[in-house]
Amino acid sequence: MKVALLQMNSTVGAVDTNLARIEVGFAEARAAGADLVVTPELALGGYPPRDLLEREAFVEALDRGLERLAALTAEGGALLVGTVRRDELGTSGKNLFNVAAFLADGRVARIVKKSLLPTYDVFDEARYFEPGRAEDVACIDYLGRRLAVTICEDLWNDASFWARRLYDFDPVEALVADGAEVVINLSASPFYLGKQALRRGMLSSLAVRVGLPVLHCNSVGGNDELIFDGASFAAWPDGSVSHVATSFEEDSTLVDLESSERPSPPMDSSEEEQAVEALTLGVRDYFRKCGFKKAVVGLSGGIDSALTTAIAVRALGPDRVVGITMPSRYSSDGSVLDSQQLAALLGIDCHVVPIRPVHAAYHEELASLWQGAGGEPETTGVTDQNIQARIRGNILMAWSNRSGALVLSTGNKSELAVGYCTLYGDMAGGLAVISDLPKTFVYRVARWLNRDAETIPQNTIDKPPSAELAPDQKDTDSLPPYEVLDDILSRYLEQGWSAERLIAETEHGEALIARVVRLVDRNEYKRRQAAPGLRVTTKAFGSGRRFPVAARLQYHKLERPGRG
Repeated sequence: MKVALLQMNSTVGAVDTNLARIEVGFAEARAAGADLVVTPELALGGYPPRDLLEREAFVEALDRGLERLAALTAEGGALLVGTVRRDELGTSGKNLFNVAAFLADGRVARIVKKSLLPTYDVFDEARYFEPGRAEDVACIDYLGRRLAVTICEDLWNDASFWARRLYDFDPVEALVADGAEVVINLSASPFYLGKQALRRGMLSSLAVRVGLPVLHCNSVGGNDELIFDGASFAAWPDGSVSHVATSFEEDSTLVDLESSERPSPPMDSSEEEQAVEALTLGVRDYFRKCGFKKAVVGLSGGIDSALTTAIAVRALGPDRVVGITMPSRYSSDGSVLDSQQLAALLGIDCHVVPIRPVHAAYHEELASLWQGAGGEPETTGVTDQNIQARIRGNILMAWSNRSGALVLSTGNKSELAVGYCTLYGDMAGGLAVISDLPKTFVYRVARWLNRDAETIPQNTIDKPPSAELAPDQKDTDSLPPYEVLDDILSRYLEQGWSAERLIAETEHGEALIARVVRLVDRNEYKRRQAAPGLRVTTKAFGSGRRFPVAARLQYHKLERPGRG
């Protein structure tokens, strides 16, 4: 039997578009000799559909689409399609199942229901679906083989791989007991750094344990904050992995279960390269699927705006990206020159709009307000810095309104974590491209981009980071060195360490750790108002991290009662 893994980029809600992609993929796979064609999880409607599942018209469109796809198999071949089906018996709490529809002989021959519904991190499937029941789990007979069809999470519960399982039931064990000869998995497994190695290790371990080949068909593409990397593959009982599809691109790989020829997997790329490819895909799909044509970025001469712009150009092309540099009274000449050099290196238009006259007008108009309120007549300190940032945000949004270009905000994860950013200022925008990249990783990615030729001005990489909102300002005036800050943030945010453990097991000092932890906890209100960001780490600020805003976090031993 030859099985084609159709690694496709579905658009959520675009049933007709997704259906057309499956039709083309099925025809091409059949022409290449495929007996069975497999799509990713929920490929027909896109993943994750979220509350679209509450729209009856959406579910009806999926039903019509499935019948049309079934007709493709009337002249031979079979198709496994990820989609949604109603609970026709009406016996479950939820009305819908997440399913793999087995289409053969021109009809819907079998429906396989997803048994394990993830409700952690970015997943919330129990909100919409009823799980398949254990008694419904059974193999499909096709061309003399018994197929164990599973859907994504159904494979993520191997007791021999995980120290702690999330579910009591293991669908694979039930399918093996039912005489399975090959395991097929329809998946929509989101990307984060390290995820590809985890998947391959987990599924190759499973293949060894059950003594069966495991075929994994993963989705690819960007859907809101989530990026799907594809990289579909076959794992074998000897622990080897083969037929690895291209990462971050649509692809199809044909696995001949009878052949001993197994193409070796490609060399793993670096974390920096994977991050660039993921963010490029995320930006490109966000624009394509939302209908945006152009992007505008505020260029400060700093590393964050430079990397954001470089990724935008990779995703969209230089003719669809515009830079605006907005020097203030505190901006150095070098920052403007660095911005202009970046634009020249990337081939984009760059406009210079000094904000000093507008800033002066703010001072003049606000002086009477402060005086009337009994305060100091001059605008100073953080207030003045925020005014400058908001003037810039206003200029970018004006360009967006006039041209239709989407503003890309440029803040990194380190700044967003501790609130070193200005609401309605540098946080203004429709997509936060690098908001899941810690500052130290921003530098690593920038150096990777410059590995063969200068893409980002070297001076931008070399100079100390500064917001340039006050005289001779440096980030280290307000924050610890980024190497220290990012180490604390990684342990606190991504690894779940407590403040007490950080104090006990690192050398950063109690005062600094307490300060950073409080900054993270107290700036949730800013992050709640931030533009959606593209996820590349295990724990991003987004749907996978849901913390309250109106809260007093008194569980830290270092926290005084009554402090929020």
